Amino acid sequence: MMDSLLTVKVRILVYYMLTFFTCNAACPSVCMCSTNGIVTCFGSTIIDTPKQLPTHMYTLKLQSTNMHVISERSLEKKNLLTRFSLTFSHLQGVHPRAFHGAPQLKSIQLSHNNLSSLPARVFSPLITLEQLHLNRNQLETITADIFEGLVALQDLDLSYNKLSSLASGVFSRLMNLVILNIGSNYFKTLPPTSFCSLIKLNMLNIHKNQLETLEPGIFDGLVNLEYLHIYDNKIATIPPEVFWPLRKLKNITLSSNQLQFLPERSFYHMPKLFKLTLYKNPLLSLPDELMGHMPEMPEFYLYDTNLITVPGNLFANMSGLQILKLHFNDRLSELPPNLFSSLPELQILSLKSNNLQQLHPQHFSKLNKLDILLLNNNMLKNLAKNIFQELGKLTKLDLMENHLKNLPGDIFKYNAFLKVSLSDNPWDCTCSIKGFARWIRHNKHVVLDSENVICHSPKHQILRTLDSLNDEELNTCNITATPSCTVTQEPTQAPSTTSPTATAAASPHKPRPSVRPHETSSTYDISPPFYDVLVVEQGLEFVHHNYHNGWVYVWFLPSNIALAGFLMFSHILLLATGMLLILCTMYSMHLLSKRVEEIKAQF
Repeated sequence: MMDSLLTVKVRILVYYMLTFFTCNAACPSVCMCSTNGIVTCFGSTIIDTPKQLPTHMYTLKLQSTNMHVISERSLEKKNLLTRFSLTFSHLQGVHPRAFHGAPQLKSIQLSHNNLSSLPARVFSPLITLEQLHLNRNQLETITADIFEGLVALQDLDLSYNKLSSLASGVFSRLMNLVILNIGSNYFKTLPPTSFCSLIKLNMLNIHKNQLETLEPGIFDGLVNLEYLHIYDNKIATIPPEVFWPLRKLKNITLSSNQLQFLPERSFYHMPKLFKLTLYKNPLLSLPDELMGHMPEMPEFYLYDTNLITVPGNLFANMSGLQILKLHFNDRLSELPPNLFSSLPELQILSLKSNNLQQLHPQHFSKLNKLDILLLNNNMLKNLAKNIFQELGKLTKLDLMENHLKNLPGDIFKYNAFLKVSLSDNPWDCTCSIKGFARWIRHNKHVVLDSENVICHSPKHQILRTLDSLNDEELNTCNITATPSCTVTQEPTQAPSTTSPTATAAASPHKPRPSVRPHETSSTYDISPPFYDVLVVEQGLEFVHHNYHNGWVYVWFLPSNIALAGFLMFSHILLLATGMLLILCTMYSMHLLSKRVEEIKAQF
């Protein structure tokens, strides 16, 4: 028993060794041959299919060749060949009987060539062909009978050619077609019966053409279609109910067209839809009834439009929505209060770069699972105290680049996991901001850009960060609110000052100049604190002045003795190095001149 098993193993090993050596012996030098029957040949020296190829070859791939024509004999005597590709070459023609020698082919790829036309019924012998790729050629027309006989064809790619019209019935015999790609051509219109017989079609790509409209009934019969890509055309109108036959549709892309309006109930009867794109259309308005029941849709994109507002029930039938990107609509200034009330699963909401001026206090009250909220680059002037109260799981909030001057001190009270961005807002650092400034001081780890959250008013607070404001100075901020003042004669003796580290450098006994705002004969539009007692003190890392208890504090950038010493040492070292290099150069020139004189003396 053991001897017989050993004999079988030896025979199998011998068989594989013979196969390996036979394969290598028959493999041309411009090819790579594998033991599983795949042969890949490439190079400009190839002008036709190599003659000496392994007998067990199933797949032949020719790449970057100089083969201009597939002749009548190019594929003869290749009875086991099922997959043939000739790509990235200079192919310009195909003989009418080129595939008669290999009717068993199941896949043909002639992509990235220079084909401008094909003979009628050139593929007709290929009754078992399942895949045909003719993309990225120069095809301008295809005859009505070009695909005659391809009853088993499932995948047809005609994209990136120069096709501008389809012959009537050109796809009518492709009953088993599953994928059809005619994108990136020059179609301006498609006959309404173009796809009517493709009852098994699963994916249809007609994107990147010149389509201006869709004919009524063009998708009738596509009962198994799941993916429909129509983006990047010039479609301005859509017929009512044109998508209704597509009951199994999962993905439809209508972005980058010229749609200004959409018919009522355009997207009804699509319960399996999980992706719909309408962005980059000049939409002016949306109908009150647009979306049907689509609970499986996780993402929705509606941006770069001309919308001013949207219907309050726009997302009412999208209960499973997780990502909503309603941004980059620079005219969108208003949102209905209940717009997001039916989205309990929403996790990411982007409203950035719109024209929103206010938000309803209950806008986000139902979004208990919201994780990211982007409100940056809008026109928001204020926010309600409880607007984020229900967002207990919120981790990121962006409020940058709005018109916010103040926020309630406890607006983020219920957001335990929050990280927020607040810069590029005109914060008004008067008494009213005390509560919010205190929150920032105590939650610097929450504010991602605290060093850029700075005061824009009043004048004496400009460029201060909110986290540098303290309660004591905000209690007396009304004293500095006087826009102009009358100043008595200045003391003739300048106030004495000490070193920058002193806490009180001016003489405290000097009389304060009286300020009488009601006198107008000698009124100066100058900030009053500069006419009071001057104090110089080292403090925060920016320059400003602050009025406190009759004193004016002037803060300035602190000096760093170690850094200054290092820079001075580096400066001296660079000067010394430069001088040394100059001396070395002069000495080298002297030696060179001396050597030249010695050589001249020898001659």
